[in-house]
Amino acid sequence: MENIHTQPVDINGKHFKRAGFVLVLMVGTFLTIINQTLLVTALPKIMIDLDINANHAQWLITAFMLISGIMIPISAFLLNLITNRGLFFGAMGSFAVGTVICALSTTFSTLLVGRVIQAIGSGLMIPLMQTLIFLVFPANRRGEAMGLVGIVIAFSPAIGPTLSGWIVDNYDWHYLFYIILPIVGMNILLAFLYMKNIINVTKAKIDIFSIILSSLGLGSLLYGISTAGNRGWENNVVFTSCVIGLVVIAIFSHRQLKLAQPVLELRVFKSRTFTLSTVIVSIIFMTMIGSEILLPIYTQSIQGYSAFQSGLILLPGALVLGIISPIAGKIFDKYGIKKISMLGMFILSLATFPFLLLTKDTPIWWIICLYSLRMLGMGLVMMPLATAGINALPNRLISHGSAINNTVRQVFASLGAAIMVGVMSATVAGYSSNHPEKSEDVSLLALLDGLNHGFLSAFILIILAFVLSFFIKPPTDTRKEE
Repeated sequence: MENIHTQPVDINGKHFKRAGFVLVLMVGTFLTIINQTLLVTALPKIMIDLDINANHAQWLITAFMLISGIMIPISAFLLNLITNRGLFFGAMGSFAVGTVICALSTTFSTLLVGRVIQAIGSGLMIPLMQTLIFLVFPANRRGEAMGLVGIVIAFSPAIGPTLSGWIVDNYDWHYLFYIILPIVGMNILLAFLYMKNIINVTKAKIDIFSIILSSLGLGSLLYGISTAGNRGWENNVVFTSCVIGLVVIAIFSHRQLKLAQPVLELRVFKSRTFTLSTVIVSIIFMTMIGSEILLPIYTQSIQGYSAFQSGLILLPGALVLGIISPIAGKIFDKYGIKKISMLGMFILSLATFPFLLLTKDTPIWWIICLYSLRMLGMGLVMMPLATAGINALPNRLISHGSAINNTVRQVFASLGAAIMVGVMSATVAGYSSNHPEKSEDVSLLALLDGLNHGFLSAFILIILAFVLSFFIKPPTDTRKEE
């Protein structure tokens, strides 16, 4: 049992139990994040049921990621305006309302509206959980805290396609939302007991123009990147969206540095440790998301497995990641960042290289083992590095650090998918043009060549992250950088 004097305190100085507080945050965030990938394997059945094409159906995922990405940077500002308890109930309430609309939807437009309302709650919950869990643990246990965060952030999107595949194979796709609803309700009820206010509200002045700039810039950039994989980077819509997004984000950033009370405190980038760790973790995350797209293409199109079976192939790796994240956090607390990050990056690099050499006869057990080894490497490096970065910030900037950390990761995740899918598509097109004869074997070899090149891009990115990790300074996991 934890001594009362080591338990966290709320804004009124009253001690409360950490376990219930953390559980409510983890379950709430798990439910919101799993919805990012829950519809991936359900889209074909939704397309038939609602009589829509693939372009329309893709918006059920793209819109969710866009709105979620827009809400993440605003969360840090809202924590100065609304109590963390109020923001939690607002986020979970929005997610619950969106889930009800999705569960009852009979048209595409209704389902899309439900997904957008869900995404508002999801975008708020992700940085809120990371900030609150970080603050509720003492400095010497923050690695353990971020290990818990890692379970949710990395594990939930990995099991989404598996769960979705099983449900749509056996039940109507509406059950994807029916199953989640009672869990959401129970978590909200538990929050009335366990969610406490631990951040003092400063009632910061609302800068509407900054919020508009943030939403427009990030939304445009995410849209451009997320559609690049299908349309190609040379597409006018993709190019224009990305340019507009980057220009508006530059204007937003300049404005934040001039404001006395910025919506998002960009001065966190003055910390070298925070900046490096955020970039490295985001690069690793983008290769994880990209791989989770390419591997099902390989197992289904090359090996002939079903969508559900493809999800099951990824499941052992997700379990490894979920198990190793809290263990890695404890190792970080005891030994610091340098050794564990080097070990994790070495394992990740070693396990990624064989994916460049996939053949149509590669044994599936070999794929499962390699993918699980990759997840082991990621688990050893992602959350410890994120912890080292946020640990380098003073407490008053932790909410801003968490929001920026998650925003950059969201952008990089979309970028990773676009790059890896784009490289695969370009390679397939090149191979097909060099082999004009039309046959099933040529198409198969073209796709295989494309997949190998897609994983090559991931390997190059991981090597880049490995090199950057050498510049992380060991002392900064226990020292605040101003």
